Amino acid sequence: MIVELPAALYDEAVALWREVGLTRPWNDPDADLRNALGGPSSAVLAWVEDGALLGTVMVGTDGHRGWMYYLAVAPTAQGRGLGRQLVAAAEGWVLAAGIPKVMLMVRTSNELVLGFYEALGYEVNPVATLGKRLN
Repeated sequence: MIVELPAALYDEAVALWREVGLTRPWNDPDADLRNALGGPSSAVLAWVEDGALLGTVMVGTDGHRGWMYYLAVAPTAQGRGLGRQLVAAAEGWVLAAGIPKVMLMVRTSNELVLGFYEALGYEVNPVATLGKRLN
């Protein structure tokens, strides 16, 4: 069942993100989680089954586009379609916010994940993503 992430599962969500390789040393997933839960323009959706966290997707909007982050499915639950259903739930959340487009970023070296999203109809956009660390 997909619900907004219950507070009791916050630590498990961060542990799941670490387990499946979504975190990087320069990003604080605890802070990302707090920021996503801190306002009306974002949420963390969770697949919870018998009290256990099996998957997450962070979703938000900047007012122009929707964005997905931290799509994760527990290794023991992969291959059951949970990832597809979490993406669909995130897309529904974005549409309900009145936003017609959803975006996400995938490392170009992650061919398996790129294939997953392409199978769901996502396309590589002909844009460059630029970034600058401000710390």
